[in-house]
Amino acid sequence: MPTLATFSTFVIRMYFEDHNPPHVHVVGPEFAAKVVIADGRVIRGALPARAEREAADWIAANRALLMAKWAEFQ
Repeated sequence: MPTLATFSTFVIRMYFEDHNPPHVHVVGPEFAAKVVIADGRVIRGALPARAEREAADWIAANRALLMAKWAEFQ
């Protein structure tokens, strides 16, 4: 499970051979969520508002890289 980005309160990871839709895992000390790469929507779990904003902004800025990694890891 490669860590793709590290923030002050959470990390963004992607698992090998994970299920669709393409998504990342946002994991903090007391929270975890799956976030869709295509639109930044939380599909499982919950995030504090600040972490959700930071993660969504990073995902949007790195969408092409994330989709390439998704294809590589599948």
